[in-house]
Amino acid sequence: MPKSIITDHEILEAALVGLQQSLTSVDAKIADIRRQLGVRGSSNGAAVVTATNGASPKRQMSAAARKRIAAAQKKRWADYRKSHK
Repeated sequence: MPKSIITDHEILEAALVGLQQSLTSVDAKIADIRRQLGVRGSSNGAAVVTATNGASPKRQMSAAARKRIAAAQKKRWADYRKSHK
């Protein structure tokens, strides 16, 4: 009986290796199609996956940068509202 356990384990390991290679291939094809469409990242907010084809990952904005941008936008809107009263 121990021989079948080892064989089952080896079969599962081989299946895992094969599936990982398939996943890599599918990821590369998806990245290629997205590049052709001009899509930079996923629209559902999923985690960024680094491409294996040399493309750079999506850039992340720091919290401080988001605050600066928000403050500047609020200032622009305040100026706009003040000038259009």
